Amino acid sequence: MTPTPPKWFKSSHSGNDDADCVEVAISPAHHPTIHIRDSKNKEAARLEFTDGAWSEFLEFAVGR
Repeated sequence: MTPTPPKWFKSSHSGNDDADCVEVAISPAHHPTIHIRDSKNKEAARLEFTDGAWSEFLEFAVGR
């Protein structure tokens, strides 16, 4: 069985110009993984978070 590739979408926090564009994808697996990449360099390194780690990252990023 071939895994389904994630469906990427532009983050709502990205800028309106092409200079600041972050894309996000959520894998459709049993244990969700959140993927982050730079839309200008889609083949470069990506960040991947489990759903729990993503929640912790967001709390840290907003300073709560």
